[in-house]
Amino acid sequence: VQLQASGGGLVQAGGSLRLSCAASGRTFNRYFMGWFHQAPGKEREFVAAISYSWSGGSTLYTNSVKDRFTISRDNAKNTVYLQMNSLKPEDTAVYYCAAAPVLRTASKAWDYWGQGTQVTVSS
Repeated sequence: VQLQASGGGLVQAGGSLRLSCAASGRTFNRYFMGWFHQAPGKEREFVAAISYSWSGGSTLYTNSVKDRFTISRDNAKNTVYLQMNSLKPEDTAVYYCAAAPVLRTASKAWDYWGQGTQVTVSS
């Protein structure tokens, strides 16, 4: 699976961004899709994930983004999205999309990674 993330940018606190991750290669809808972020000097951390389409597309979020971020997938377009609302300066990081056949929140458990897209939230 090849992944291409896009949609990052500079936004003021309270604003919104939508990240996209386009997948190509093996069957997209057989993988869990996830988003991680990595701030300078910190480890890559789990943000959100969405399950296979036929399992109902259930989602999982880290506590700090619940009620602000929404992950979704469009299997017809082989794309996963991360809608980020009410952004805070602490959301500033490089955001990576990832794919894996099983759901784990540890980054080392994910098999495929996109190149990352920078999100900067100014106060």
